[in-house]
Amino acid sequence: MPKVRRSKKSPPEGWELIEPTLDELEQKMREGNEYLPKPNLMKEKRKNESLWPIFKIHHQKSRYIFDLFYRRKAISRELYDYCLMENIADKNLIAKWKKQGYESLCCLRCIQTRDTNFGTNCICRVPKAKLEEIMRHQYIALNFNYESVECDLVKSTDV
Repeated sequence: MPKVRRSKKSPPEGWELIEPTLDELEQKMREGNEYLPKPNLMKEKRKNESLWPIFKIHHQKSRYIFDLFYRRKAISRELYDYCLMENIADKNLIAKWKKQGYESLCCLRCIQTRDTNFGTNCICRVPKAKLEEIMRHQYIALNFNYESVECDLVKSTDV
């Protein structure tokens, strides 16, 4: 399997330590592309459901780089900047993670209100205590199906 194409600039020192993990996640990403909707399989999954594995792996790659730099302080600033410049990690998602209240954000789609019917955020942005109360009420009143919740990437946490 050919490696992911990088720029002509050689990677900074420390790249050898994170490269195997990034290659493994890249391989999973390629395997996830096989599950994208095909015309005859559209009945089984909605289009956004079939993209969940891709979003999940994208989240894992970005979180891996974020944790190495900000939490464990295991990589240099130069290597961190290289990963952002090469689009190995999502710099916009990482920028949100640094802000209070967005530490557990799974993807940027969850905070884009233009993609929803009622101009609201994704269900993963609701605090866990309030979510359980809402789910219990909707399940009783509307026979709400728990499997129909769209955001299954990261569970909601109390903020």
